[in-house]
Amino acid sequence: MAESMGLDRLSEFAAIRAAAEKIAGESERLAALCIEIQQIPAPTGAEEKRADWVQARFRQLGLADIDQDAALNVYARIPGRQPTPALLVSAHTDTVFPAATDLTVRVDPESRRIAGPSIGDNSAGLAGLMALAEVLAGLEQPPVDIWLVANSNEEGLGDLKGIRAAVDRLEDSLGAVLVLEGMGLGRIVHAGLGVRRYRIHASAPGGHSWGDFGSASAIHSLAALVTDITRLNVPQQPRTSYNIGKFKGGTSVNTIAQHASLELDLRSVAPETLAQLVEQVQHLVQRHQRHHTKAQSGVAFSVETIGDRPAGQIPESHPLMQAASAVLAQLGIPEQMDVRISSTDANIPLSRGIPSVCIGLTEGGDAHRLSEWIDPRPLAKGIQQLLYLTWWTAAWLTTGG
Repeated sequence: MAESMGLDRLSEFAAIRAAAEKIAGESERLAALCIEIQQIPAPTGAEEKRADWVQARFRQLGLADIDQDAALNVYARIPGRQPTPALLVSAHTDTVFPAATDLTVRVDPESRRIAGPSIGDNSAGLAGLMALAEVLAGLEQPPVDIWLVANSNEEGLGDLKGIRAAVDRLEDSLGAVLVLEGMGLGRIVHAGLGVRRYRIHASAPGGHSWGDFGSASAIHSLAALVTDITRLNVPQQPRTSYNIGKFKGGTSVNTIAQHASLELDLRSVAPETLAQLVEQVQHLVQRHQRHHTKAQSGVAFSVETIGDRPAGQIPESHPLMQAASAVLAQLGIPEQMDVRISSTDANIPLSRGIPSVCIGLTEGGDAHRLSEWIDPRPLAKGIQQLLYLTWWTAAWLTTGG
């Protein structure tokens, strides 16, 4: 496989091999870089401090076309021997944790695990992007322009706003995209999971729990809708899911609620199945509205779209996918064959027909929890993977992709 993908020739390129060997001895420095990034708060939509830190590092490296856009994406370019089709390598800056979160890091002396909020997702991914920038800044010109982008708004209701803006800006010149996540070493995501998210509101007359008993309640009405949503049958194949992640409303225990809302997450690996699920939910909302309209209860429902992550994929036989697998094999990294589809920044380029994969850089766990952790020891090998795949992809793009 390595020979067929040209990876044997790539590893024989002295400068690339030397850079990869140097990375192998930098585990401690890379771990410290992860912690340095993790200590900078970066809630989704408020990534200014982390974006400024990235921009300053890019400037120290003397990269070209450094810029920060209105979405708080930070851009830098490694000039190639030809400008297009260019390669984009990205890692998101935002985390799921509020700005006031205690970011204290804990290091287990036995396992050497580093634990702390966002240490893996995505401090380690962003550390990989910065390490790649350092290496590329010291090499000869790559085959094509390589854009490095630290993008915002990947998590939750950020709805991939950052990578949308980056692809919008660079789309005319792009030939491929590599997306970095800190955890999941050995995982190659080549299919973007379609996701639709809605906020459903209910309003009602409400009133006093005793004096106005019998008046319609927004909470009761929305809860009845929730009951019907949870009775929906979704297929196991193609895998499909729904989840009501938030439900809020009301004023006090003795008040009939005038307002309530919920946030609903719908997912499917098949776009047509996702569309059918969306239609089913819309039908339920309409049915409940008709019931209340007929009863003249004064209850009104409204639906607000708060997230739309489009699906897209490249086949497992695609050269980029095959090269990513071959790099893992060459480095002795076991490939996680069971994780090929997910909702990541790669959704956006994949949905626009741009060959893309998302790769992980080290091992970790407890994602999105205060106890989130990474093992820093495989991180150097994960960044070696990134270096080889980046250079291979840049060379592949000169052949016409």
